[in-house]
Amino acid sequence: MTHREALPGVGPHAPETVVGAAHNGPKLKGSEQWSISRRRLTGGMSEGVEVVDLNNGRMTVSVVPTRGMGVWRAQCGEVPVEWQSPVRQLVHPSLVNLASRNGLGWLDGFNELVCRCGLAFNGPPGADEGAKGAVESQVTLHGRTANLPARDVVVEVDDQGDGVLAVSGIVDECTLFGPQLRLRSTVRTVAGSTAFTIVDEIENLGSTSAELELLYHINLGRPFLEQGSSVACPARAVVPRDERAAEGMERYAVYEGPTSGYAEQVYYFEPIADRDGRTLALLKNAHGHLGVSVAWNVRELPRFTLWKCTQADADGYVTGLEPGTNLPNFKGYEREQGRVVELAAGGKHRAEVTLTVHDSPEAVADAERRVRELQGNQPPVVHRAPQPGWSAAGEG
Repeated sequence: MTHREALPGVGPHAPETVVGAAHNGPKLKGSEQWSISRRRLTGGMSEGVEVVDLNNGRMTVSVVPTRGMGVWRAQCGEVPVEWQSPVRQLVHPSLVNLASRNGLGWLDGFNELVCRCGLAFNGPPGADEGAKGAVESQVTLHGRTANLPARDVVVEVDDQGDGVLAVSGIVDECTLFGPQLRLRSTVRTVAGSTAFTIVDEIENLGSTSAELELLYHINLGRPFLEQGSSVACPARAVVPRDERAAEGMERYAVYEGPTSGYAEQVYYFEPIADRDGRTLALLKNAHGHLGVSVAWNVRELPRFTLWKCTQADADGYVTGLEPGTNLPNFKGYEREQGRVVELAAGGKHRAEVTLTVHDSPEAVADAERRVRELQGNQPPVVHRAPQPGWSAAGEG
């Protein structure tokens, strides 16, 4: 049986348990110590931001309907799953001016564990002269969706099988004489597990075709990221985005400790998947006893980007594991390479991403084994310089 409750609004500022075993909720197979709660933050930049906490008894996932159904952070036992951005608080979208700082205003609200980039565009800002329905369109960094509040937010508990806790919402990214895209998003977790899954469906509500770019900016810091941490993703090729990234090709899969003045390095992957299209990327700490994997389907999200930003702790020590429909180049370049999704009128695109915490050496080793199986005997081709078709820096 599925227990379902709409969240039309939030009352008290204190956390309010919506559903939970301690409050006469259904008993779940995976855990009896679970709950779903909601809260509205007060003070400063967070005033009015709504958070829904899915506590599966082992792991709590904090979803932010106010910020495009992003995931702020998670807590797995004693292990925080997050990063420490210089943006300390969740920021209400009304306080983020996407056009500020020459189109970089998106960074003023960026501190989530999982942040969607899209839907109509992502990548760097600039004038997109090839935009549909306009002579040119000024696009901003990483799009609008992360700063659009969701509506029709609903929580659900399914007490059949393993027991699923979920929160769903709808985000409309629509404009007159422009894209009309609707995101239906569900974040769900199984009682007693160390994982959560995001299931998204994007629909073109317009009467003509529309372009879609979607990238999941999944951001991780300590304790997974440290001096000597490493990343593994089965791939046919690994390519540096630009000359700065090319400087680190010898150690692209290994991380430095916090480094003041570090300039980001970005690497593009051609991922290898199984026959059903499934693949994953794994970040593990230096000792290999703690890790996080991100799993997705390349039929839905065919590209993978690795963002290394190991600057000082005070500046935001972080790395990003980023599956997407496209690479985060300027939209005009991605269109030229055929990587922008064209959604027909009424067309839909589905994407599913699962984040799993591996909290023991054995669990980390199992994830590594999966990566090795997908990689097989052929190592990836590691390019030492930017390549044509991968980024503008490779066009020479």
